Amino acid sequence: MKNVSGKWSVFVIILLGLLVVFGSSSDSKVPAKDKNIYKEIKTFNEVLDMVQKNYVDEVDPSLLIQGAINGMIKSLDPHSAFMTPDVYKELEVETQGRFGGIGIEITILKDVLTVVSPIEDTPAFNAGVKSGDQIVKIDGKSTKDITILEAVKKLRGPKDTKVTITIMRENMIQPRDIILTRAIIQVKSVKAKTFDDHIGYIRIASFHERTAVDLRKALSEVSEKTKPMKGLVLDLRNDPGGLLNQAIEVSDMFLKSGIIVSTRGRTKNMETKTMARDNGDQDIIVPLVVLVNEGTASAAEIVAGALQDNGRALIIGTRTFGKASVQTVIPLENGSALKLTTARYYTPKGRSIQAEGIKPDIVVRLIRPADEKEDRFEERVREKDLKGHIKPVKEDGTKLEENKAEGLKGTTDLDKDNQLKTAVDILKSWQIMKKDPVN
Repeated sequence: MKNVSGKWSVFVIILLGLLVVFGSSSDSKVPAKDKNIYKEIKTFNEVLDMVQKNYVDEVDPSLLIQGAINGMIKSLDPHSAFMTPDVYKELEVETQGRFGGIGIEITILKDVLTVVSPIEDTPAFNAGVKSGDQIVKIDGKSTKDITILEAVKKLRGPKDTKVTITIMRENMIQPRDIILTRAIIQVKSVKAKTFDDHIGYIRIASFHERTAVDLRKALSEVSEKTKPMKGLVLDLRNDPGGLLNQAIEVSDMFLKSGIIVSTRGRTKNMETKTMARDNGDQDIIVPLVVLVNEGTASAAEIVAGALQDNGRALIIGTRTFGKASVQTVIPLENGSALKLTTARYYTPKGRSIQAEGIKPDIVVRLIRPADEKEDRFEERVREKDLKGHIKPVKEDGTKLEENKAEGLKGTTDLDKDNQLKTAVDILKSWQIMKKDPVN
């Protein structure tokens, strides 16, 4: 979702110029709140001038201003960000699901750049990078205080170019350098398989611009293989989300009517309510079970919440991440952009799951097989653990208390995945219960 607003930056520059020439206004008609803002901007201008004239080394003023903007946006919440032209281009590439890089999902955990998970069959995966690895250096430079966007920019690049990451892992005596050759990373958003008794399985790994198209294709293939399909498992575990419009399209495939999601912000144009449409024979009407966990976030939570509140699916797993905020990307005149949190979203029943998450209808914790070592990254970070996260609020503005996290992670093997096995067993039982009783 993009809104164009290059006028903002022009307004700030003009305002700074006026303050330099005239100083802050003393007009008694100017509200006190506005006077304070003028004073703060004047102070900023004075500090900028002092640094330019007196700092020990000459400093590029554009870098100073960019740093000030970064600091301002960082003070808002973990999901708002100022993006330089290069970083903005990376974001646009990411939504397409294809880019040059090493193939890892990263986060900042306890102020350290940390690997969430490597993507299968990518340079990072093949080199043995693991979930929980701490990336302490990139190309020999420390990652201390690095942002996610800055790290992404450093890790991505043209195919066949090299990047060196220095990792620390539990039980390592000293950091280890791993030299990786970048490749074209094709993020496969949708994966499908089938189980016995005409049960289909669809996994959505993330929501990018082709997710709805890929899902329709996968559903068609699964329907053909299971003919007739009697039940479907939709796996949204560890899905970090993505594009809002794709979450709406995906939800609409399973709903014939009802609200999918609503949003509410400070401005009227951020108040929306999206309804499901009856797509006739294209709607999937078989019994549906959705798998979620603490890694299910944002767009994935919109889907889970829509299906749960409309009584369309049974939600199984553990409480989700709890990101219920909408970010609007606002392109600026110099090629940079502002990713700004502009609204909260609500489930069909008006629930805000911000820092709260979606509670499954049936809580099933993943039981790790005895022959597998415990993963130290098992306790995944959730929205409520992020510094400066937005507080949960009801549609009427009433604040909500936050719940504690439940950290679990899933696989896609029935023998090792008790959550998936539970979902399949429920769908099989569903069919048994529908049969006519024996006289």
